[in-house]
Amino acid sequence: MTIENVLEAQKEAGVDATVVSQPIHELRNMDRDQQLETVKKVNRYIALLQDKHQTIYGMASAVPSGDDAFLREWERAIRQDGLKGAWILSSLPGHYPDDDESLPFFQLATELDVPVVIHPPSVGFGEERLKDYRLASSVGRPMDNALAIARLIVRGIFEKFPKLKLVGTHLGGGICEMIGRMDYAYNLQDEAYFLGPYEPMLIRHPPSHYLKMMYLESTCYHPPAARCGFETVGPDHFIFGTDAPPLKVLKKQGVEVIKKIGLTPADENKVYYENAKRLLKI
Repeated sequence: MTIENVLEAQKEAGVDATVVSQPIHELRNMDRDQQLETVKKVNRYIALLQDKHQTIYGMASAVPSGDDAFLREWERAIRQDGLKGAWILSSLPGHYPDDDESLPFFQLATELDVPVVIHPPSVGFGEERLKDYRLASSVGRPMDNALAIARLIVRGIFEKFPKLKLVGTHLGGGICEMIGRMDYAYNLQDEAYFLGPYEPMLIRHPPSHYLKMMYLESTCYHPPAARCGFETVGPDHFIFGTDAPPLKVLKKQGVEVIKKIGLTPADENKVYYENAKRLLKI
């Protein structure tokens, strides 16, 4: 995981520029002070990479449930270091980004007018059943991502912050396949009392309305899934990505996935670079 590998993978895959980040999965096992110092260290390092390499753009790591010190560090990384947005985990032990304590973070995101990219941690829920066959990576992580996005939607994050630029990695962890079920859970209202309560009601439209306000990143390694994500949010909200910039095989696969889903040349350009340029103000 080196910047040299990122640059070499770029070259081999024919990619002109790369957005890099560090989700810092180790935050799961740190106390508050350790988390803050690690975030500061990572953000300054990412900023150095962006300053040094003309084809590298960086995202700042952030902890939405953190206190004011975390907010100020994120703001500093954007305003002073010129990083392009926030990279957050879909969960930390005891915390999901829809928690009320995260609202100041999303308020700041709208004030800074930068994107927030949500990415799964190293292991999500159901850890005891995910230890074999690399299921923690292949299944647990996207499911954690989808759960975080689903909760943000139904807890009204877009009602509170309609200009929020939220990006879901890995096609939102499968949220596109489940959004129809979320709509029916919303539309049935009291008729489906046997499924449990739907309260407090914090949204005015079906969940799919808000999903279309999001951006989805294309990493999936399965062209039909990528096509589903593209059709769900549309050509202006779908963004090319490969998950791991230093890994050459994934870089090439990510490029090929977009080529295989049958886009028009105009839409392909939007997905490969135009949407990202607009979102990151490059």
